[in-house]
Amino acid sequence: MPAEIARRSPEELEEFRSLPFTEVCFRVVKPFATPDVPEEVLWQIVSEAINFPVKLVSLSPGLHVLELFHGPTLAFKDFGARFMARLMGYLFAVNHGRSQCWSLRPATRGSAVAHGFLGVAGIRVVILYPSKRISEAAGEAVHYAG
Repeated sequence: MPAEIARRSPEELEEFRSLPFTEVCFRVVKPFATPDVPEEVLWQIVSEAINFPVKLVSLSPGLHVLELFHGPTLAFKDFGARFMARLMGYLFAVNHGRSQCWSLRPATRGSAVAHGFLGVAGIRVVILYPSKRISEAAGEAVHYAG
């Protein structure tokens, strides 16, 4: 983590308006991840994590809302869970190699975390769900990601 968070200039923030969402995500996270994660690896992580439509809805001039429910599990957690999973997969491989496996046991009520780690090498996820407090869709994701 950086010792301080650099402020974005008004020009840079204005430039973000014309960039693809994936590029904005990459630029925002880059100061926090480099040099520990090489730029090309970070770009791959961001590109894989945010590979679904992201819709910006204009409510009025100067007032916009980013709809965070268009990901694979229709949850805002798709953004963070998918990024975190791929970053953890990379860092685990760098520090422990590909022959070992981490086992994570998060507690959640949805399927975004399970789906976020789906296909990430070196990490096995066992979701702890509260009894009878998840949707049918989340239950299906457990069997799919199993």
